Amino acid sequence: MIKNPAFYFNSELCTGCKACMIACIDKHNLNKGVLWRRVLEYSGGEWLPVGDAYEQNVFAYYVSLSCNHCENPACVKVCPTKAHYKRAEDGLVVIDRDKCIGCGMCAQACPYGAPQLDEKARKMMKCDGCLDRLEKGGAPICVEACPQRAISFGEISELRRTFGTLAVTPPLPDPAQTRPALVIRWSAPKGH
Repeated sequence: MIKNPAFYFNSELCTGCKACMIACIDKHNLNKGVLWRRVLEYSGGEWLPVGDAYEQNVFAYYVSLSCNHCENPACVKVCPTKAHYKRAEDGLVVIDRDKCIGCGMCAQACPYGAPQLDEKARKMMKCDGCLDRLEKGGAPICVEACPQRAISFGEISELRRTFGTLAVTPPLPDPAQTRPALVIRWSAPKGH
C-alpha cells in the first residue's frame, strides 16, 4: 500500500463530465446530495470595450475535488471524540464511525467541504481513498472512472517529482492552512 497517498488533478484534461463523481456515488451507495467527490466549475473574466469592438479575457475550467488527506488536517484537530484521525500506516485521514457523534465540527473546519453528514446514521462520512480497493492494490474508483485520465493517485513525493508542487487553483483555499496531499496541473487563464 502507498505510504503517503495523494491525488493528482490535471485541470487541463478535465471536461467536467462528472464520471468521477458518479462512480464515487455508485460505489459507496451515497444518498442524494452527498458527494465525496465534487466537480466544481470556476469561471471569470469580462468583455472589455476597445475602440469600436470588444476584447475578452473570459475563462472557465473544472476542478475535481474530494478529501485531500491533508498533512495537517483541520477535521482531525477539531473532532471532540477523536473519531477523525490520520492513519499512521499510510497517512489517509479517516473517520471511526463508532466514535463519531455527528456533531459536524469537522465539516465546519474543513476548507474543502469533505466531511458530510449521513443523516440516517447521524454520523459524519467522507472519502477514504477507496481504502478497500487500495488494500487490494487497486486505485480509487474516481481515478479509474475518469475517461480523460485527469485524476491520478499515488505516493505524494512521486507525484510532486513528476508534476510539480502546486496544490492550489482558484477556487481552492490556500494550501498552507492544511497542507493537502494534492498535486494540481493548472494553467492560469489569459490575463490572470
